[in-house]
Amino acid sequence: MVNNKHIATFILGALAGLAAGKYSSMSNEEKEKMMANLKDKANSLKDEALKTADQAKDYFSELSTKGTDAIKEHFPEAEKWMNDIFGHKEEAAAANEEPVEPQKES
Repeated sequence: MVNNKHIATFILGALAGLAAGKYSSMSNEEKEKMMANLKDKANSLKDEALKTADQAKDYFSELSTKGTDAIKEHFPEAEKWMNDIFGHKEEAAAANEEPVEPQKES
């Protein structure tokens, strides 16, 4: 039984064959021009992706700041409450440990 996957594979194979045939019939100058064009498009896409990643970083940083400010505005004790729950674990662990005295060398 032929399904969509088989049809898509056949079409992609045919297109790859046509592209290989077209590329092999090109002159060296046309091949170089095509490769330069592909490199330019790839670099443009890379630059756009980097710019978008930087914008996303700035957006999430701003969102974090705004979210923190909103929580502080609506729940003024939020910072103290979070520190009581999460912030003092290291101090509590240190308080439970007995101090270790350095050993004297003989």
